[in-house]
Amino acid sequence: MTTERADESAIRALIEGWARAVQARDLDGVLADHSEGIRMFDVPPPNEVRGIEAYRNTWPPFFDWLERGAAFELVSLDVTAGDEVAFATALLGCGTEEELRQDPDNRLRLTIGLRKEGGRWVVSHEHHSFPARD
Repeated sequence: MTTERADESAIRALIEGWARAVQARDLDGVLADHSEGIRMFDVPPPNEVRGIEAYRNTWPPFFDWLERGAAFELVSLDVTAGDEVAFATALLGCGTEEELRQDPDNRLRLTIGLRKEGGRWVVSHEHHSFPARD
């Protein structure tokens, strides 16, 4: 396997593991493989956070929402890796049962920026968004 393919495979596993951690409401798993200086643009306020502690603080309310029956399912994932930086784009089914029933094709869009630190990939940027609704 080429280094590029190995990196893409490692990043895919990292993101799939992150998604499983979100589903399991495993905060340590969600934070794993994220840089101390992570920057995230998110759907609910605060719409922008910087740093791992601010990122950490966004998850308990989301876990509460999931606990009430909302879904968070990785639908598709594409990864592009260079030697030191990479990005991934994904679509997720994310919503309450009613929201997904009313609009089953509505997908949360996810863009992740990664960099290699000490020989391992870490997430340094996340961007979450939904398509504009009429």
